[in-house]
Amino acid sequence: MLTLLIVDGANVVGSVPDGWWRDRRGAAERLRDALAAAAARECVLPGRPGPLDVVLVVEGAARGLEPVPGVRVESATGSGDDLIVLLAERARAEDRPCLVATADRELLRRVAEHGAERVGPRSVRY
Repeated sequence: MLTLLIVDGANVVGSVPDGWWRDRRGAAERLRDALAAAAARECVLPGRPGPLDVVLVVEGAARGLEPVPGVRVESATGSGDDLIVLLAERARAEDRPCLVATADRELLRRVAEHGAERVGPRSVRY
């Protein structure tokens, strides 16, 4: 079973002040496409070779973003954090390794309760 990598799209996009706030959807699309390219090379995370099941969680203006090969996109109808916690909880129920890419401390505390490990947003930064 592949390790699940859940990417907190808003947090990762917001981790670098590159003007993302002018086009939130475009920034999420660029992140999705970069994750897909890395997934195709099986090098999404440095130091963790091999394929991962990549899920990009989006919210707000980025909702409705289409998936691409190598990256599943989940649109939060409410809180993106709540959806990330739910996905981590499901991974634990399946006895599946789970990583969450975010710097949000409260979110990290919540997903750790479900056995998820943290990777920093710059680990998956495009």
